[in-house]
Amino acid sequence: MAGGGLPRECRVARRAEYDVVYREGKRRSSREFTLFVRPNGLERSRFGWSIKKALGSAVRRNRIRRRLREILRLHQQEISPGWDIVIHPRSSAATADFSELTRELLKLIPREPATSPAKMP
Repeated sequence: MAGGGLPRECRVARRAEYDVVYREGKRRSSREFTLFVRPNGLERSRFGWSIKKALGSAVRRNRIRRRLREILRLHQQEISPGWDIVIHPRSSAATADFSELTRELLKLIPREPATSPAKMP
């Protein structure tokens, strides 16, 4: 994840990809996040997020994005391959303690590698 961002192959990028994750995936929630996870049949996990304008100003929303990217960058070795994961943060994600955010997000991300789109956690 050079340059602080996610490489294109590690991102859920198109609207259709998001729609498939929402429609066929499982929802997992915590105090700071709602995640939608779905096996993708690939050798790597891909990530996307939806940060609504209701969460605050552009500065606040960008802070949330930066925090999510940093968590994923720091813990990329701990994340199992084969998942499409869409993250919906709550407004408190902008100000919550970074270590608590990290702990909650990693708890929601699947621990076992996905084997096929038919297998769900």
